[in-house]
Order: sequence, then structure tokens, then C-alpha cells
Amino acid sequence: MASLRNTRSPSDRIGLAFGACAAAIALSTTSPLAAQDSVAPPSLEDLIPDEAVENSDDWARRGTDDSGASETDVPAGPDLEAPIAELPGISVAWPEDIELEPLQSLEPEQDIEFAQLLEGAPQIAVDEAELEELSSTLVLGFPQKEPPFSQRGDFVDRFEALSTIEELGGGDENVAQLAARAREDEELLGNLLRVYGYYDGEIIRTIGTRDAGEDAAVQRPRVRFDIVPGPRYKVGVVDLGELGTASDAVSLRRSFGVETGDYLQSDTIIAERFDLDRALGESGYAFAEIDEPELLIDHERVEGDLTMPVRPNGKYVFGEVISSDEAFLSSRHLASIARFDPGDVYQRSLEFDLRRAVTATGLVSTAGVEVREVEPPQGDEPGVVAIDVTMERAKLRTISGAIGYGSEEGVRIQASWEHRNLFPPEGALRLRSILGTREQLAGITFRKNNFGGRDKVLTVDAYASSVDTVAYDARTVALTGTYERTSTLLFQKPLAWGIGAEILATDERNRIVDGIARPRQTYFVGALFGRATLDTSDSLLDPTRGYRVTGFLAPETSRTRGQQYYYLRNRVDASYYQSIGDRTILAARAAFASIQGADLIGVAPSRRLYAGGGGSVRGYGYQAIGPKNEFMEPIGGRSLVEASIEARIGTGFLDGAVSVVPFFDLGSVSTSATPDFGEIKMGAGLGLRYTTGFGPIRFDVGIPLNPEPEDSAVGVYISLGQAF
Repeated sequence: MASLRNTRSPSDRIGLAFGACAAAIALSTTSPLAAQDSVAPPSLEDLIPDEAVENSDDWARRGTDDSGASETDVPAGPDLEAPIAELPGISVAWPEDIELEPLQSLEPEQDIEFAQLLEGAPQIAVDEAELEELSSTLVLGFPQKEPPFSQRGDFVDRFEALSTIEELGGGDENVAQLAARAREDEELLGNLLRVYGYYDGEIIRTIGTRDAGEDAAVQRPRVRFDIVPGPRYKVGVVDLGELGTASDAVSLRRSFGVETGDYLQSDTIIAERFDLDRALGESGYAFAEIDEPELLIDHERVEGDLTMPVRPNGKYVFGEVISSDEAFLSSRHLASIARFDPGDVYQRSLEFDLRRAVTATGLVSTAGVEVREVEPPQGDEPGVVAIDVTMERAKLRTISGAIGYGSEEGVRIQASWEHRNLFPPEGALRLRSILGTREQLAGITFRKNNFGGRDKVLTVDAYASSVDTVAYDARTVALTGTYERTSTLLFQKPLAWGIGAEILATDERNRIVDGIARPRQTYFVGALFGRATLDTSDSLLDPTRGYRVTGFLAPETSRTRGQQYYYLRNRVDASYYQSIGDRTILAARAAFASIQGADLIGVAPSRRLYAGGGGSVRGYGYQAIGPKNEFMEPIGGRSLVEASIEARIGTGFLDGAVSVVPFFDLGSVSTSATPDFGEIKMGAGLGLRYTTGFGPIRFDVGIPLNPEPEDSAVGVYISLGQAF
């Protein structure tokens, strides 16, 4: 037994002693029973004294006084202190040559920790540490001076965002909960150190108390972590598998910016893996594979060897685009909207772009794009892949309607029916009508999307209308054709353009005032037009930076009362957006327009220039600014100048969805082809914007600063999108 004890650890010896004590206790509790087997136990009657039966109350008051009973009153039992010669009833011999198995060492429980939460517990774990107090509950200490912890700022920010102790806030924390979260945060700090390449770091956790305020008697627990990052490891050997077999391996290797000798950082490796994957996908490697990176840490070299197997699997070029529904969206049509041609080097981004384009047609409920190998690479010749497009048809017919009222439009009821693919592919037919107090219209529109290329639209529109505004009353029949390259919410373009032609017949007059009817005048108009927009803004509906410039030019001819007129309509609009701070956007707009080559009488009132309204000078009515006749009704002009400035100031209300917008507008309309600024109208006001998922809702209240007697005292404008 002596040699067995010598082989045990201290914890083992403690276990052996504990076992011996248990055996002794068991032996002492079983020995009396064995000894009493040879002596008959006394009966219950022998154990009760006679005086307890005769006078029980008096006997009970005497308690345990020994004078009331003699030693002879209790029957003699076995002598418990005498050794037992032998165990009665046990005949098994004690083995002499038994070999006991060595006892296993007891490992200490790793999960058991005792938090120092009592008064007088140490408050400072490491002296002379730089402290970062994240909250009244959590403090970080940085005692290491050399080498300096260069990533400390970013490290603290990430820890603060992920800390479970931070979630407790500054309220009455539960002590047990705080201790549990402290263990989680200690593990988090260790993981973050390894993310930044510190594999020998040490975290010292201390839980103490802090004053809860003026009442010093009230104490609150506080957790402090002292962080000793140690040396920062560097990248050792970098093994990228078969990347060297690619034909453009040198440029691909440059896209993976991790080199031997760089500091180790997991974030960087993950980001560079993504860059390498993107470079492979954009360089023709349609089926490239990259395994998850693995690090082998060598503590002696203070380095980590990186292994990330890469398999390029050959280079490819685009082949044909194949549609799963030829009668609906044909392969030829899909190829026309793709941004690649057969023979172009495969690019994964162009594959994703085609899927977005198919979805943007609005004709499919789901769309999928898959790459399929047609020809494998042969030597230096790339392989060929086909692009298979699968789709499910969406519902194509739409009936819509709207009922509304506006101070400038009166009551307005609008309805339309549309089939978005009546003439495949993407040929839509739309019937529309308007019934209102100031406008009535019936029209039919044919629209061909992606006609002749991506986002190019052919539109033919025929309509008959009757419009009664503050400036004129017009009854018009028109036919318009437009071919344009549009900028959409999904594909906002730096350059959008459109060309078209228009013919119309319109019978017009100035409005009836006080029952006096103006003579009507018929105009026959033919026009060609073109427009172009340069757009560097970051949003169509709610821009925060950049600029837009739009130019419009339309040579026209007009015949009225036996005379032929020729003139040129032109307009330039420019807007600029600049963010100031985190919540304010400064927006400015300017516009200039003119009609050159004909007198005002040769231009139909509906085609003249007017100002005023929600998209012009707020505070004034629609078309209310400009020259007026003797009845004080606008007659329109041949030149226009407008300018606006506003500040879109975020408030923080409703999670930042509400903005306050003070604005100032001005405008001038002249009868001459060049502005004479004979009268400049100004308006100012305040607006609100509520940002939604599809754009801001605008509510503006404008006041005319130099109104005419017939102008309203205030103008209210509600619409979707910014004013400009």
C-alpha cells in the first residue's frame, strides 16, 4: 500500500483519505448490529420506568435528571468500545495478493469560478493600466506598453458592440447574471484578440463594487478586464493550392492581398478571400472553388501558416442565352437585354445583372440564371458556357383606379387597364381615362420595353382630352411617339435620353371670366423633340449628393388662322445636392426656358411658359405666375427663369424618418424670348418629409412673399418624392 500512495497526486491522496473515512463510518455503523445478534434486544415494557406509568406528568418535568433512573434501569448492551474479535456471519477470507487499480487523478472543474463580489474585493487588477470606461458596469484596462496595442480603438468598438454586459445597461444588475455574462465577455475578448493576430493574449477579470451615487452605502457590482495582448503574430507560409495553374495567376494572386510577413488578422483574410473569389468570377473562371482558410499557429516562430486551397477549374467565355419559355420571353430577346455577347470572357457580375434585368421586366414572379458548360477548356483555349434562364410567369393584367381632390385640379377620378405582355416580348397595351372637374381624357398607349437594347423603350400614345386650367381651356387630339433610354429605380443611369415626334390639333381659348367667353382658336402643331439627362445623384426620388442636368430641345411648327409659324422650344434644368453633417442636405435648383422664332399669338396657350405651383414657385397657384390680360388671367410667356433652395434637416423622430424642410423659391415669366425680369415672384415656407421604402412623402406649406390680389394667402402641396 505504501508504493500505491507514492504514485498518487495530492488530489488523489485527498480522494483516498475521503474513501477511508467513508469506510470507517460504514464499519462503525454496521458493527453494533452484528454484535447484537447474540443478545436478545429488550422489550418495550422493560425500557419504560414504573414511575413514568404511575405519574407521567411528574416524570416528564424531571427531564433528563440522572437522579430519576439508575444504571440498572436500562438493560446492559454490548460494549461498543471493545474490539470485535471476528465478524459474525461473515466467512469470506481477506485476499492476500489482490492488486488494486491505480486511482485516477481528479481534474479540477473548469467551469466553477468564484466571483469576488464581497465588500473589500480588489478593484484594480493591474496597476498603471490605461482605462476605457465603457459604462458604469464595465471597464477595460490596457497595461501593456510595449509593443503597443495598435488596433486598440477598433478592438474596443467591436467589443462594446458585442458585449453581453453592455446589454445590462446601468440599472440594478443581478449579481449572478453579471458574473455569468462576465465569463462570456472574457471569452469574447480572447476571441477578438485572436481575430487581430494576438494568440498569446491574456485576459484578467476582476469583479468588484462601485458607488451607486450620493449614497455611498449603496454598492453596485462592476466588472473590469485587463487586456495583455502580447506579441502580434505574422503571416508565415501562404499556400493557395492550384491557383498557380491559372493562365492569369499573377493578376489573380495580386487580388489576394495577404503576403508572408503581414500581420495576421482574420478579418483581412476573409475579405481577401472574397476579393479573390470575385476576381476569379470576373476573369472567366465560372466554376472556380475556394476552400475555407485554415491557420497553423507556430508559437515559437510567432507566425501562422495560411492554407486556402484554390481550384480555378478552367477559363470560359459566354455562349448563348437559353430561355425556358420561348413563347413568353424568347432567347433572342433575353440575349438583347444581356450586357454581354457570345465570345466575351465570362463575368459573374454580368450573370447576376441578367437575372436582375429579367426580374425588372415585371413579367415574371421568379427568375433563375444558371451557368452550364457547353465546351470544356482545351489547352490555352477557353471553354464555353451557356446561360440558362428559368422563369415563372406573373399575372399580366392590371386594373387600377384613383379618386382624389386637389386645389389646382379639383375632383379627379382616374382608371386604367393594362396587359403588360399582350405583344410578346414585353409589348404592353394600356387604356386609360380621366374624369374630373378640370380634366377629361381618354387614351390608348402601346409600350415596348427593352426594344432594341437594354432599358430602351418605344412608346406610341394617342389621346383626346379637355383641360381647363387657370390659364387656358384646351380641347386636344394628339398622337405622340417616343424612343428613349430610361433611368429606373433599379438601374439609375448617368445618361438618359429620348427622341420623339408629335402631331396634334387643339382648339383653345383663355378661360371664361365673369361669364365673358373668349374666342376660341384652333392650332395644328407638329414637333420633333429630344432630351438628355446627366445624373450623378445617388437616388432618383431622394438624392443626398451629386447633380442633375437636363436639356430639352423641340423645333415646332404651328398653323392657326391661315398662318404658319416656326419656333424652337428649349429648356435647361439643373439641380445640386450636398450633405452637410449627418442629418442635413442642402438642395438647390435653377431652370431656364424660352420659345424663339414666333410671336406669342403663334404659339398655342397650352404650349407657352408658365410658373407657379408645387414643382415651381411654391406659395402660388399652378400657372398663376406670368403676364396677365385685362381680365387678370395668365396668358403665358416665351421665357422663364426659376430658382429654388431648401435645407432637408433630419429630426430623429420616428427613427429618423421625419425631416423638416425650410425653402425659398422665385420665378419670372416674360413675353419676350429672353427674360426681362419685369416681375419676379418669390415664395417661402416650411415642409415635412416622411421617408418610406419607396421614397419620401412631401408635405409643403408655402406663402407668397409678393402676391397679387387674386393670389391665395397660402399654398399646400402633397406629393411623392422631393420637390426637385
